[in-house]
Amino acid sequence: MTTGLAGTVVAVQANFYRVQLHHPPADHPALLLCTRRSRLLKTGQRVMVGDRVWVEEPDWQGQRGAIAAIEPRKSELDRPAIANVDQILLVFAVAEPELDPLQLSRFLITAESTGIQVQLCLSKCDLVTSEAIAQWQSRLDQWGYQPLWLSQNQPERWPSLLAQLTGRTTVVAGPSGVGKSSLINRLIPDLELRTAKVSGKLGRGRHTTRHVELFELPQGGLLADSPGFNQPDLTCSDRELAQYFPEIRQRLTEVSCQFQDCRHLEEPGCCIRGDWERYAHYQSLLEEAIAQTQQQNRSNQEEVGFKRKSADGGKLRYEPKLQSRRYRRDSRRSQHQTVAEALHNAEIED
Repeated sequence: MTTGLAGTVVAVQANFYRVQLHHPPADHPALLLCTRRSRLLKTGQRVMVGDRVWVEEPDWQGQRGAIAAIEPRKSELDRPAIANVDQILLVFAVAEPELDPLQLSRFLITAESTGIQVQLCLSKCDLVTSEAIAQWQSRLDQWGYQPLWLSQNQPERWPSLLAQLTGRTTVVAGPSGVGKSSLINRLIPDLELRTAKVSGKLGRGRHTTRHVELFELPQGGLLADSPGFNQPDLTCSDRELAQYFPEIRQRLTEVSCQFQDCRHLEEPGCCIRGDWERYAHYQSLLEEAIAQTQQQNRSNQEEVGFKRKSADGGKLRYEPKLQSRRYRRDSRRSQHQTVAEALHNAEIED
């Protein structure tokens, strides 16, 4: 049975972990700087932000402790590295920088591939007209999303977001410069996270968040900012891509394609290809996913036939693996056996 004090890892700094205790003793700090027990390291258990952990032997005067055990995770993200997330709040701006539909699709596909609930949030809506908002609302409804519309100058829009965040662990994600840190500063005023303006030359934001950290919301729940990036990698395979489009999932519940392995391109009897807005996005991303899969297969084949060797100067080189008969010289015993068999066969023929 696990003993100690229960808590949540809210930040990771080198080999130290900041743990927020769930029920700290009276007159004791709720936040401890912890190390991890060596047995966790020996068994390969990685401690992540968001982990539910048990802390032993706290030094209350020094506000330190040791993580002795990690509870099983219900979810896990690699980028950002965080565990036990309930939802992803994907933040985009409708202006400054201008909303790019293909870039938005890439982020949505990346978020959908995690299997975690996705909530789209569009900021800076005070910079566009009500007609533009209505047009985007209609488009995104066809995509399968109901976004939250926010503006720093329109406080009446914030209660719907607060209701979505209360009691949940949420990761805020999206491109740089769309207002993620400003949003968190609005929700938790005491934080004063660093923000930066959009680059005038590039038309995109600068990175201001360098690491992942969980912050407690006043109304309950945890919120994590994440480092912004403008071009997320496509992490799914070409066979998985279709299931991350809500439009495709919806169509497949109503009618099925003629072939089970249909890629929804030129196959006869396909119920997916056709006149819907993001079909061009699907085709473009599918082509990219196929290229990635082919590259990965080539890399795997090269790794099977060759091994890496370090040369002088620290440079890497590759040489054939000896277990391949193609590159191995026959032993003298094998050569003698081959000659003997040949002579024996010649005598039989004579």
